[in-house]
Amino acid sequence: MAKGKKKDEGVEILEDPNAIVDKANEFFSSKRNKAMVFGIGGVLALVIVGFAAYNYYITNQNRTAQEELFQAQYYFDADSLGLALNGDGNSYGFLEIMDEFPGTKAANLASFYAGASYLKLGDFDGAIRNLEKFSSSDYLLQGRAYSLMGDAHMEQDNFSDAISFYKKAVDYKSNESFTPIYMKKLATAQEQSGSLADAAATYGTIISEYPNAAEVNDAKKQKARLEALAQ
Repeated sequence: MAKGKKKDEGVEILEDPNAIVDKANEFFSSKRNKAMVFGIGGVLALVIVGFAAYNYYITNQNRTAQEELFQAQYYFDADSLGLALNGDGNSYGFLEIMDEFPGTKAANLASFYAGASYLKLGDFDGAIRNLEKFSSSDYLLQGRAYSLMGDAHMEQDNFSDAISFYKKAVDYKSNESFTPIYMKKLATAQEQSGSLADAAATYGTIISEYPNAAEVNDAKKQKARLEALAQ
């Protein structure tokens, strides 16, 4: 009988709004329940305030970092790579932006530019170290970062890692403009590593999948050459 009564009370609560209010009052009348609710509410309030404060801080940091990044990019475009990396005494360079504004979009982009700068300067370990810190959903920049890491490994005659990063560049959001370029680099690395058949196959993929690419004519010549060497 008690079981049936409990079931009827459940139906009453669902159908009668006043019953819901009565149950709520009954719950909050308990000091223990009241303390628990206010305790949870206080924690949630702190989390919300903390999150809002963090967002405000990051927004301001991003704004300042973007202003600093503009000058560093200017030096990078002018091939003043020392100033681009280390700043000019008034404006930050890429390295300082990464250190002073961690977690911002500008710091992330600075790691890309720092890696590219080191690559141009011939510091291939520095290039790899900074490019590894970069991450983006942008099809152009992330694919480019993988390709640059491949370039750095190629300069060190580390062909296996170069192949690995060129493959990442090729596979990352394939597109008509840049994928054939990355595939050509991949084929070069494959040939340098002694994998002539793989290199020929990569050139063949350029020809078949990107027939309008600027790299197609050279891909045909290189494929024929590699096939002749393999005979």
